[in-house]
Amino acid sequence: MLMFCTLNFKLDRSRPGLTMTAIGAVDLQGTGGNWATVDQRSRGGRRVHRQREKRKDKSVGLRIGTLNVGTMTGKGRELADMMERRKVDILCVQETRWKGSKVRSIGAGFKLFYYGVDSKRNGVGVVLKEEFVRNVLEVKRVSDRVMSLKLEIEGVMLNVVSGYAPQVGCELEEKERFWSELDEVMESIPTGERVVIGADFNGHVGEGNRGDEEVMDKFGVEKRNLEGQMVVDFAKRIDMAVGNNYFQKRKEHRVTYKSGGRRIQVDYILCRRGNLKEISDCKVVVGESVARQHRMVVCRMILMVCKKKRSKIEIEKKTKWWKLKKEECCEEFRQKLRQALVVR
Repeated sequence: MLMFCTLNFKLDRSRPGLTMTAIGAVDLQGTGGNWATVDQRSRGGRRVHRQREKRKDKSVGLRIGTLNVGTMTGKGRELADMMERRKVDILCVQETRWKGSKVRSIGAGFKLFYYGVDSKRNGVGVVLKEEFVRNVLEVKRVSDRVMSLKLEIEGVMLNVVSGYAPQVGCELEEKERFWSELDEVMESIPTGERVVIGADFNGHVGEGNRGDEEVMDKFGVEKRNLEGQMVVDFAKRIDMAVGNNYFQKRKEHRVTYKSGGRRIQVDYILCRRGNLKEISDCKVVVGESVARQHRMVVCRMILMVCKKKRSKIEIEKKTKWWKLKKEECCEEFRQKLRQALVVR
C-alpha cells in the first residue's frame, strides 16, 4: 500500500525549547484511492533544552557620597538617619577618630566599615546600606587615611575608596605617603572595574580647567593651591575625573567647607573618566548638621549592566533510518561505511 504524507509547519513560540512544530492535517492515501485525514501534532528532531535568559538591559541607580564627620563618637545614629533621609546608599567618611579595624551597625539599616590607629586624629571608613553588605568581596584597610571596599552589584565590580589627605600645614613627607598609598590602591584595581573615590583632599582644585580639561570641568571654587594641584596630578596619573566640577551649580552647592568667613571646596568625588557618563549628578547637600564644618557631597551613579548574550540552541540531528529502505540510499550508506572502516 502506497502512502503519501503532507505536513504543514508553523513557528510555535508558546512552547519553551521548540521553534518548529508540525501541526494540522496528515493526508494518507491507500491503494484503494480512499483518503483519510488525521489531526496530529509532532516535532522533528530532538532538541537540547536550555533555560532562556532575560535579554533586557539593566541599570542600577546608586547614591554615593563623602563627608568629613569630624568624629564618629556620638554621631552614628544621626549619620544613619541623614543617609536614610537623603537616600544615600554608600558614604565615605573621614576623620572618624575611632581606633580599631571593625564593622559596626550604626542604626537605620546601615553598617560602618572603619579603620583607625588613634582615637584623637584621622581615621577613615565606608558606610553601606544593609542590603549591600552581603555584596562586599574585599576590604583593604591600608592606613588611617586610606581604605577601600570592593563590591559586586548585579555582576558589576565597584570599588569604593575613602581618603583623608593631610592638611596644608602637615609635613611634605606625610603628604607624599598619602598619595603613594592611594596610588597603590588604584594600581591593585583591574582597569575594567568601576572606581569611586570619596575623599577630603584638603586642597582647592579651583575654578576653571584650562589645560586640565581631560580630568575636570570649570565649576570649582576660588583659586587652586598646591594641594589642589596634587589632586589634579593624581587624577591625570590614574585617568580619573573630578566629579564635583562637571555640574554647574550655585556656589552654595559647590562649597564643601565653611568656617568663619571661609567658604571653600576640599571634599571631592572622583570616578574613572571612562565611566563619567554614569554620573548623572553631583552636588553638595546643604541643611544638615551632622558635621560642624564640612558638608556632604553626593553623586548619583547609574551602573549599566551589560545584557547576557543568548547561547545558541543546540539541535541534535535525527537519524533518518527510513531512507535506507531506498536501494540507492542503502548503497551509498554501505560505501561510506566501508570507507570509514578502511580509514580506521
